[in-house]
Amino acid sequence: MAATATAGSVAAAAPKVEEHMDPRRLIAFFAMVVGMFMAILDIQIVSASLAEIQAGLSAGSDEIGWVQTSYLIAEVIMIPLSGTLARIVSTRVLFSVSAAGFTAASALAATATNIDQMIVYRAIQGFIGGGMIPSVFAAAFTIFPPSKRNIVSPIIGLIATLAPTIGPTVGGYLSHAFSWHWLFLVNVIPGIIVATLTWSFIDFDKPELSLFKKFDWWGLASMAIFLGSLEYVLEEGNANDWFNDDHIVMGAVATVIAAVIFFYRAFKVEFPVVDLRAFANRNFAFGSMFSFVMGIGLYGLTYLYPLYLGRIRGYDSLMIGETMFVSGLAMFLTAPVAGILSGKLDPRVLMTIGFASFASGTWIMGHLTADWDFYELFIPQILRGVGLMLCMVPINNIALGTMPPARMRGASGLFNLTRNLGGAVGLAVINTILTQRQDLHYARLSEHIQWGNPEAMERFNNMAANFNTHGLDGATIAIKQLAAMAQKQAMILSFGDVFVILTVLFLSLILGVMMIKKPQGVGPSDGGH
Repeated sequence: MAATATAGSVAAAAPKVEEHMDPRRLIAFFAMVVGMFMAILDIQIVSASLAEIQAGLSAGSDEIGWVQTSYLIAEVIMIPLSGTLARIVSTRVLFSVSAAGFTAASALAATATNIDQMIVYRAIQGFIGGGMIPSVFAAAFTIFPPSKRNIVSPIIGLIATLAPTIGPTVGGYLSHAFSWHWLFLVNVIPGIIVATLTWSFIDFDKPELSLFKKFDWWGLASMAIFLGSLEYVLEEGNANDWFNDDHIVMGAVATVIAAVIFFYRAFKVEFPVVDLRAFANRNFAFGSMFSFVMGIGLYGLTYLYPLYLGRIRGYDSLMIGETMFVSGLAMFLTAPVAGILSGKLDPRVLMTIGFASFASGTWIMGHLTADWDFYELFIPQILRGVGLMLCMVPINNIALGTMPPARMRGASGLFNLTRNLGGAVGLAVINTILTQRQDLHYARLSEHIQWGNPEAMERFNNMAANFNTHGLDGATIAIKQLAAMAQKQAMILSFGDVFVILTVLFLSLILGVMMIKKPQGVGPSDGGH
């Protein structure tokens, strides 16, 4: 009931805007969209080019992952904080300063001469860039009336999902065509333009500087430790054998203690650093849950496809990028369709189609073999791209479409945080399953490659004889090669297991969709205004 009233009041408050959108606000909004695209793209742009950065900075294999991790940890702290900062200093100041700072940090990252400098610059880049992402969602649902959401929602949904998907493609191309420095330099000119336009044209709200006196510094510190430690544990856990590593244990303890302090203060202080009361809105709570799982699908598959193509197929970063481009193209072409359908279909129907499409793609990938190439991956990638876009538009509308304007900035930060945390949790679980299932499959395959198996012995003898004719130690080399073949096959089987688990996860979401009520103020009814 409250949600309906809110949607009605928002619609009633903006009749003039519906007839004539202020061009200044449109320019500001599209500049903000470009800024958000840059910030989200930078999560994944280095993922296909880590080897080039590692060589350029003479970094160790255990250090190079921090180019990614430092960005993610810093960003995940800033995203929920951005709503509070926007209230204090205004969206205009927060966004334009974030865009300028992100641009400066990008330029600094390109000048890094060692891994320590790169990690610091990437952390600054992630923290400042994180301020741009929720602001766009909040602006879209604040300055545009409900009748325009079928146009605006696909735009921000497309950017939020397309940017991490094409990140490896863009990164692979830049590092191949130029050098790894251009992964960061590419942000400089667009960043300057975005900072200038947003400073000049944003006028959505006024600063409330008096709130700075009430700012909850203990809440900020506990949130930073809670989310930062959680991200660290999830990112590094599998590589360091989880709780057998002292640093992971310390990170987990810090996460729990800081979480208790953070949640206590969030509900006790007058002006909390993050307004968790947004979760009392049922639509927002369900939308955030769906966003969390979409994060698993979005970041999980953006990780799995390149991992398969690199380790099993031996592709370089450019070839991986060219193969992955299919998903991005499918999203781009589906965005306007999703916008049209969201005005005509019940959002629950649209989400069901999207989740089913995503699950179909991962089910096909569950039958993966060592010789799958561009053409075998073509249909699964299209199903993934189409599914993501069809889901994102109604999820955004359900979560944020009925929030009162006063809560919008804080809610937008929480909503975007759920997607990023979904990605972090998803990657940690995927990596753990891959490792454990690979060990299990290798043990089972090894049982068949032994002296009692005639086929295995025949293969062994043929390989050994072949190497012996070249004057080599045939038996030793043949054993090593058979072990490598078993290891590769075990890895492929573990990939298949993960894809089947993701299929079950997305099919279960369809049950979740059936459990929610039809959202009021979202969907077909809006299209008629």
